[in-house]
Amino acid sequence: MPAAMLAATRHAVVTGTSSGIGAAVARRLIADGWRVTGLDRSPPTFAAGNFSARTVDLADAQARAAVLRDLDGVTALVHAAGIMRGAPLGALDPAAGELLWRVNVDAATALANALVPRMGDGGRVVMIGSRAAHGVALKSQYAAAKAALVGLARSWAKEVAPRGITINVVAPAATDTGMLADPARKVVPPEVPPFGRLIRPDEVAALVAFLLSEEAAAITGQEIAICGGASL
Repeated sequence: MPAAMLAATRHAVVTGTSSGIGAAVARRLIADGWRVTGLDRSPPTFAAGNFSARTVDLADAQARAAVLRDLDGVTALVHAAGIMRGAPLGALDPAAGELLWRVNVDAATALANALVPRMGDGGRVVMIGSRAAHGVALKSQYAAAKAALVGLARSWAKEVAPRGITINVVAPAATDTGMLADPARKVVPPEVPPFGRLIRPDEVAALVAFLLSEEAAAITGQEIAICGGASL
């Protein structure tokens, strides 16, 4: 099918498209013939014929709801936006924990709640989790937020399986993105996976693209690691 025809029928909403994994996912899907709507609090950092950007703070429930009302024809959702905060017990910041929950969990819930019921049969949802969901010292609040995505995905996957809609979590180990340089995470330096380098955003994007494809129609409710041996 020509790219123009594919773009007319496949429409993905991708969050966090101004940088990192979200940007890599958006570019990969566009290259594969998808029409992509990007949601990010920062302005877009690239342009493409099949790409449109909406500037929105996903932690702001009202702003988020206003954008979601205007989206139609969505066949896939990729929630890649995220932040990381870390601290040891005794120094945990409730405000940081609340922000982590709003961006990772509340935003994912609102997006899926608004978009999945309107998807046709065979829709796709991928949420970007983290290997930290299984427990990492000094990252307890972040780990809890990412672990919640797995519970959401497995629960929603059971609800929508009869419609052929799949919902999965991709869980990377430390990935080479600008988030690693965020001063707010300096208390927790990234751990390089056993194979000797960080995961590349384009590697995560390739796995996401597969999970959105027809070939992945039988994969749902799964947390799939891309970790360079970090989970061994």
